Amino acid sequence: MRRIRFLAALSVALVAAVAFAADDRIQLPGAPPLQPELVQRLWKAWEDAGKPVHSRHRRPDGRPRYLNRLVSEANPYLQLHGQNPVDWYPWGEEAFARARREKKPIFLSIGYSTCHWCHVMEEESFDNEEIARLLNRDFVCVKVDREERPDIDAVYIAAVQRLTGNSGWPLTVFLAPDGSPFYGGTYFPPDDRAGRPGMKRLLATVIASWQKQEGAATEAAESLRDALRAAGPIAGGALDEVVLRRAAVHATQLFDSTNGGFGKAPKFPQPHVVQFLLRYAQRTGDRTARHMALFTLQRMSQGGIHDLLGGGFHRYATDAAWRVPHYEKMLLDQATIASAYVEAARITRSAEYISPASETFAYVLRDLRSPQGPFYTAEDAQSEGQEGKYYLWTRAEVLQAVGPEDGPWVADFFGLADNQGPAPLSIPVPAEDFLRQRGMSTDTFMKKILRVRAALLAVRGQRTRPSRDEKILAGWNGMMIAALADAGAQWNQPEYLEAAKRAATWILEHMQPNGRLHRSWVKGKLGTPGFLEDYAYLAYGLQRLFEATGEPRWLEESDRLLASMLRLFWDNEKNTLRFTASDHERLVAPPWVIEDTAAPAPSSVAALALLRAGHLQQNAQYQERGRAVLVANSGDIAKAPTAYMFALLALDFALGPRQEIVVVGSPKREDTVALWKTVQQAYLPRAVLVLHDPQDRRTQALLPFLSRQPMQRGKATAYVCQNFTCKLPATDPEELSRQLAALQEPPSPSQP
Repeated sequence: MRRIRFLAALSVALVAAVAFAADDRIQLPGAPPLQPELVQRLWKAWEDAGKPVHSRHRRPDGRPRYLNRLVSEANPYLQLHGQNPVDWYPWGEEAFARARREKKPIFLSIGYSTCHWCHVMEEESFDNEEIARLLNRDFVCVKVDREERPDIDAVYIAAVQRLTGNSGWPLTVFLAPDGSPFYGGTYFPPDDRAGRPGMKRLLATVIASWQKQEGAATEAAESLRDALRAAGPIAGGALDEVVLRRAAVHATQLFDSTNGGFGKAPKFPQPHVVQFLLRYAQRTGDRTARHMALFTLQRMSQGGIHDLLGGGFHRYATDAAWRVPHYEKMLLDQATIASAYVEAARITRSAEYISPASETFAYVLRDLRSPQGPFYTAEDAQSEGQEGKYYLWTRAEVLQAVGPEDGPWVADFFGLADNQGPAPLSIPVPAEDFLRQRGMSTDTFMKKILRVRAALLAVRGQRTRPSRDEKILAGWNGMMIAALADAGAQWNQPEYLEAAKRAATWILEHMQPNGRLHRSWVKGKLGTPGFLEDYAYLAYGLQRLFEATGEPRWLEESDRLLASMLRLFWDNEKNTLRFTASDHERLVAPPWVIEDTAAPAPSSVAALALLRAGHLQQNAQYQERGRAVLVANSGDIAKAPTAYMFALLALDFALGPRQEIVVVGSPKREDTVALWKTVQQAYLPRAVLVLHDPQDRRTQALLPFLSRQPMQRGKATAYVCQNFTCKLPATDPEELSRQLAALQEPPSPSQP
């Protein structure tokens, strides 16, 4: 009887196994059959992810027809491609070993989750069975998220730039089996279109050349590899105030006097250019520099690049007037743009700059903050397959949402005309001019616009929201921590400071096992060890958090990160910081990320963080290494100063004069708060700030000079010093204000 039961059970199991093999097997077009154990792992990963179906290729039961290795990845961008008919591999030895074994070239595709044209290429080509068959037959296909692996991206975007003179995302690169690139480009449509070669012709041409002229292709790959290995920063330029002046002149030549910003369309915000001009104006009294910076911020806040309903800024504008954006919203952009507005607000104290920053923080805290505290990476540009659909309005939609009484003027105010298709909201006519033309008072407008905004938001809230990339990047969080800390201290906003502290605490507790900071965190899984960007951005953010709160933990943690950064990333041969650390994977060439893009160059942020910490802590090594990074880039800076604007922020600090401002007193006392508020109103970009509770021994241990700066007569006391030469202690806010005002006068030229 037992034997019969056993045989029956075995038969059922065998039938089930056959059924699994028949119903669940995966055959990717043109690819070798996937091993059964891999197939089972892929189906389990799909089930664990909630059984999403992204592809148009479906089985009769509604499940996806295809799964590939990317469905097992935690990364949201890689997962998006997990149902393509392409036999994708994540970056790793398995893919390269197969390429070497089969002597096939590698098809490398690099993008990120909120990249619109990455989505277009995924739908047009990577979900196309005919193209997948070509890819699977002739190539080993590898997909990379540039945000998670910026080192890989930096190497191959430099390669494509050398090959074609152009680069961007999606990035398409063909590699020899050793990883050396021999051809590449950006977006390719499936078929030839408007002079651009299609993917089908591209793949056929590349594989034919590889098979017929493998030796020539390998030789070309080796030549390009050698050129990439020889690249790096170039020294040899002067580091003095002449460099700053040349950068300001160059910015003037690029300035769009009609629309603000620098250069032509497409137009990126470039907040570090704005910050440089504000600091240059403070240093020299140059009114043109100040005007360019403030006018750019004004025009940006009035354009469609600014989400006038939900807050925050889109990636860039496709036109010169900031009206038509590329709609993705990225955490790093919110941080750097908000910082520029906070800096402008400190100078002008105008709501014109406070409002865009505060609305951006509101957006980040509402829509990008994770339940644990740190911030997610980005929101997509598209929803329901259409770029910007969530943000677009017709005049009729506004009239219906707002009502017949206010609808017409609201549509006019936001630039929506009759018989116009869906468009982003913008403010083509400045509000004061619009009100004057309509005979409407400011009070009436402000009361009505609050109701209008709520009505439009309610309608927009019913639309399908763009997807959100919920990976957490340590470095990007660092820059948002810096922005929140600066605004929280300047505007006395405890909510901002608490949000910054909570994010910092979580990252320090969850993203640095065994003391080594990691790049990313997705659904409980840590990514690769952190790059220079992560160490520099986070150390800088914690510095700003210490200066905003006076809490010693943030100075201690920032100091630890800087020390680790120098140990892991310092290149003795080039006497500067590399992007990758001594424990990182060795790529075909070392990546160099030394120019600003939409983001500040990591080495430049590192230089500023080292110089500030070196001055505050009187740490000679930090000061020497910070200057060395600038020297290593000095030749490049001399040739193209506007490509190194964040480096020029560091140079501005190095040139000095620098101020040290200390407020001593319990943070809970009113007299301490009054002095600290006075300090926060001053615009002193080369100052280091310390809010010091005399009971705090930890900060005194880090900054021994504090022992010589006690409270006077039991009152909260401010010490205003320049290069550690101090004025008389001030206990009265008015006296402190006078001392600070004297420091804000343009100083005389000096040398670093």
